[in-house]
Amino acid sequence: MSFDRINEKLNILADAAKYDVSCASSGSDRKNKNKGLGNASKMGICHSYTQDGRCVSLLKILLTNHCIFDCAYCVTRKSNDVKRAAFKVQEVVDLTINFYRRNYIEGLFLSSGIFKNADFTMERLVAVAKKLRKEENFNGYIHLKSIPGASDELMYEAGLYADRLSVNIEIPTKKGLKLLAPDKRREDFLKPMNTVKNEIVKYKNEKKIIKSTPVYAPAGQSTQMIVGASGESDKDIMYASSFFYKNFKLKRVYYSGYVPISNDSRLPSLGSPVPMLRENRLYQTDWLLRFYGFEVQELLNEPHPNLDVEVDPKLSWALRNLDYFPVNVNTANRQMLARVPGLGMQSVYKIIQARKFRGLNWDHLKKIGVALNRARYFLICNSVDFEKRDLTSAQIRSLIIQKTNSKYQGFYNNQLSLFN
Repeated sequence: MSFDRINEKLNILADAAKYDVSCASSGSDRKNKNKGLGNASKMGICHSYTQDGRCVSLLKILLTNHCIFDCAYCVTRKSNDVKRAAFKVQEVVDLTINFYRRNYIEGLFLSSGIFKNADFTMERLVAVAKKLRKEENFNGYIHLKSIPGASDELMYEAGLYADRLSVNIEIPTKKGLKLLAPDKRREDFLKPMNTVKNEIVKYKNEKKIIKSTPVYAPAGQSTQMIVGASGESDKDIMYASSFFYKNFKLKRVYYSGYVPISNDSRLPSLGSPVPMLRENRLYQTDWLLRFYGFEVQELLNEPHPNLDVEVDPKLSWALRNLDYFPVNVNTANRQMLARVPGLGMQSVYKIIQARKFRGLNWDHLKKIGVALNRARYFLICNSVDFEKRDLTSAQIRSLIIQKTNSKYQGFYNNQLSLFN
């Protein structure tokens, strides 16, 4: 096939893949062997950042943008009048190798629309990964999107060649999925996720006994949910995320603000702002649930079903629970320090280490890296100054907002109000 046609396909299918944000490679440790190509060890992709600060990239494309489904929120739905294209298996393999040799990428992120049926599509995704590993001796990062409803056999094989697998849940609730994608069943999304979870556990157990057991999806699996398309509250979204983390051992849940693409009465109208600030608040909440010891019901509940767009979720919780504060930085345990606004987990660790040698004051906390513009209202330390001064939560909130410079300032959008 001519270069022009390949280039045209690449433009179409790379553009269609941009709506998928679940493309981080954290956790993979695939080593280069037998003088092969690439190395996924401790590396990320798609302009993500590794733990040591390196920025890395990948070839991010769809195998095809043809699709048998007509999901209202999807740009590749069958009723949408867009230019269609499809790669052959060997074309994707050749593109990946050629891009890698030119130092454009460190790996491949491959998703696809669904043509014919789930197994027909999944078989071709697996074939790409298998050819790269077996024929090209490619040891770089490979992320495959699992096709909802694909057979257990294909999901098993996919995990042998891919570093990470993911199924996009797309819509957080069953009700929302039925509204916007009536041809899809939630069970079809859960089935491949469950297969991958079970295989990962099985292979880890086998490797403890037989060291030569091959790796199976070493970077685990992830999913993505669209935010702002179907009217779910932040509480609905985070309860769904918590369910997937606990039941399928996901590495990550990604949140993607809905980009209006059509005039459909079920969706926000064309020109509606993308809920980027809301998306950011959901990521912050996700972090608190995974690393700071919070539970969903503490941050989001019936009286507070949506996150505060003006302040971060930890600060919002603290302002609603002033009876827990002030916390003495020199005596409080790790769990309570982690709940103080302005304290990240690295700061908590440094505080616990430093206070073994002396009582900490405001200057010490500043040098440690504590965000005192927030923390000072919730802490006491080895100092006569205490910033709370019997202030109410509304007064503290106002003082902090006045002194906050955020990249999202002035970016508030009314996406939430569309469904109130």
